[in-house]
Amino acid sequence: MARYSQSEEDYLETLYLLQQENKVARVKDVAQALDVKMPSVVAAIRSLSEKGLVEQEKYGHIELTKEGIKVGKDVYKRHQLLYAFFHEVLGLDPEVSEEDACQMEHHLSPETRERLLRIVEYTRACKDDKVHFLKRFMYFVKTGEMPEPCSGCKKC
Repeated sequence: MARYSQSEEDYLETLYLLQQENKVARVKDVAQALDVKMPSVVAAIRSLSEKGLVEQEKYGHIELTKEGIKVGKDVYKRHQLLYAFFHEVLGLDPEVSEEDACQMEHHLSPETRERLLRIVEYTRACKDDKVHFLKRFMYFVKTGEMPEPCSGCKKC
């Protein structure tokens, strides 16, 4: 997959989500979702169109091409993965998790992405152990000290 700028990926992710929710996307919707001015959206759509990622009739709805859908969906999946890691595994607040996921989704190598996916899947699969792990991890985060080994616990 070709590399795109952070801004291009943000537009493609937003268009992907708007199309999933509303079946169509308009310049106004994109501007509102990204909190940018409509002329900025028009310029971005023109650039994405030149790269074959979107199609738009003059003053009409914006549609992602097959490649645009692929990129938008990929960015969204990276975002979801990072949010899950920050919130579910590290125990960060939803707002912090969301903000950090938005920033970092653009900078993941395939290897890092795969490893993060594995740890999220692992912690989701271990319901009881996940609570135990998070409790001990949060103790370490707060104190900077490794927790004492559990007496009789087979999890440590």
